[in-house]
Amino acid sequence: MSRLRIPLVLALLAALLSACGDDAAPEDKEKTTINVAMLALVVNAPYYIAVQEKLFEAEGLTVRTQPVQQSTQAYPALKAGDVDVVFANNASMLLGHDKGDLRINLVAEGTRLTPKFMGVLVMPDSPITDIKGLEGHSLSVHVLNNIQAITFDAIAGANGVDPTTFDYRQVVFPQMAATMQKGDLDAIHSQEPFLTDAVRKLGARMVADGGAAPVTDLPLDGYFSLETWTKQYPRTAAAFQRAIQKASEIAADRTRVEAVLPTYARGIDPAIAKEMTMPTFGTSTSAERMQKLIDLMVEQKRLTNRIDAGTIVFQPS
Repeated sequence: MSRLRIPLVLALLAALLSACGDDAAPEDKEKTTINVAMLALVVNAPYYIAVQEKLFEAEGLTVRTQPVQQSTQAYPALKAGDVDVVFANNASMLLGHDKGDLRINLVAEGTRLTPKFMGVLVMPDSPITDIKGLEGHSLSVHVLNNIQAITFDAIAGANGVDPTTFDYRQVVFPQMAATMQKGDLDAIHSQEPFLTDAVRKLGARMVADGGAAPVTDLPLDGYFSLETWTKQYPRTAAAFQRAIQKASEIAADRTRVEAVLPTYARGIDPAIAKEMTMPTFGTSTSAERMQKLIDLMVEQKRLTNRIDAGTIVFQPS
């Protein structure tokens, strides 16, 4: 090869490498295999779409999924470093951060609340007809002192109802309808697809929209790591974030969500999946949106400190 051609070949190679992009090269990640604690709910659909569509591999990552029934089960593993990322309720993570128990970063936004994605249901023969009628009655939530109570208390207050009169009781989503049917609860604060399933199978009535103003579009959940993890592995975190955001764009087509649900969530009736209300899947990660939730939790005296969302929302450099 002539000396004149060597610079040309080198230039072509450099152009090809540049076209591939730094994001696609696995060697530029500080860590290429990550352990992710994951729930089996509708809100997790983008993660499983990313797995199915090999979006993590495209970013040079290998993910190992560790299923959990509640995100709190993964906290010890997260603190110990056995889990890198956990999908969790925003309120849970903020409460842990506020106490100093879990110093966290939001790596990628999960979902935002839409009208009727959550709602309070009663049996068809219940005398309760509206949110005012719930005063003094038992009401289930998936986790106590968490996002459901936070958002519903705000809705109640906006409608002139005293939320301190609600008797919140912890029952996991899959067991709520049966517990109410037995008469052990006056009402259930459910979430899709369990909400639509209870309406269809029990004839349950929605007496309050859990996604109504003033909490519509509030961020519900996300993919969290310890703040030390994102500092140690910033390019890995950025790659994970990109994969989730690309998958969330795909999830805007509800047929893609309906298709992926049976692959990780057991027992979801396809008819229910087609009928249920979807949340908004996050295609960006916003400190401003998270700040609104933080401020609401401070207002309700659930947080002792007004956390600056900019310090916990991971933004790639």
